[in-house]
Amino acid sequence: MKLPVPIVISLGGSLVAPPEGIDATFLKAFRALLLEQITHDKRFILIVGGGETAREYMRAASEVDELTNDDKDWLGIHATRLNGHLLRAIFRKEAHPEMIKNPEHIIEWHTPILVAAGWRPGHSTDYVAVRMGLNYGATHVLNLSNVSQVYDKDPNKFNDATPLDALDWTEFQEIVGDAWSPGSRAPFDPIASKLAAEHSMKVTIADGKDIENLRNILETGTGIKTDISPFGE
Repeated sequence: MKLPVPIVISLGGSLVAPPEGIDATFLKAFRALLLEQITHDKRFILIVGGGETAREYMRAASEVDELTNDDKDWLGIHATRLNGHLLRAIFRKEAHPEMIKNPEHIIEWHTPILVAAGWRPGHSTDYVAVRMGLNYGATHVLNLSNVSQVYDKDPNKFNDATPLDALDWTEFQEIVGDAWSPGSRAPFDPIASKLAAEHSMKVTIADGKDIENLRNILETGTGIKTDISPFGE
């Protein structure tokens, strides 16, 4: 029997590990939703970020000595892997036993869930998400964080920032730029954006903590979100 194309979720580390500590309440709700969805013949690839764990290690190390970008990246990568093992633990019965650390390592998997984490310096977990999608036939990445939509400007700095329901890759890249920075808070990594644009992939930005909205996106494609696609549709 042919397996369904997996749904790729780039899960922001800020959802798993916010400044207050590991968010077990979110993890319970997220787990319940995915367990519900896999009963409807859906499969998921979950790629998780480092969150506050990564930033705390970077801050601490920077207070001791000057860090290179490679140093910062490796601290972040290992934080994503710790968070990845956390997801593997809470989806123990449903997830493939191996957590993927290298998106060039393509495997055959038959479980409902496959977990992946950070790869190497210069590449965010958003980038890994796009690569994993390309590996397994997905044309869409769902990016979940604590941001509900993409804005035309930083809403933390500008009161007149406007949320955008849809835009094309050129428009999005004009907002986020084209450089990757460890610990970046961009809605979607610029390097990952370039790769997604090159392969005509669609990326949806949404608030992962709004479980009902997330359910609507997964089931009907509707909800509060921003869709980024080749033609802004």
